[in-house]
Amino acid sequence: MKTNKEIKSVANVARTDIQEFLNLAVRIPILPEVSEYPLEEANKALPELKQRKIRGAKVLRITSD
Repeated sequence: MKTNKEIKSVANVARTDIQEFLNLAVRIPILPEVSEYPLEEANKALPELKQRKIRGAKVLRITSD
């Protein structure tokens, strides 16, 4: 079963740039580094962002699904 995904960006890039990147990403295994924090730990994540003590992305999880 094929699922559709939507990408939204605030970057100033053209649709063709995104398509080229996605085509390249299929051929090169891109493994994003993501740290998840429960919403209750947002105050822990914010100083790490401000102090640039991050690698990859930080995500606040609103629910425990």
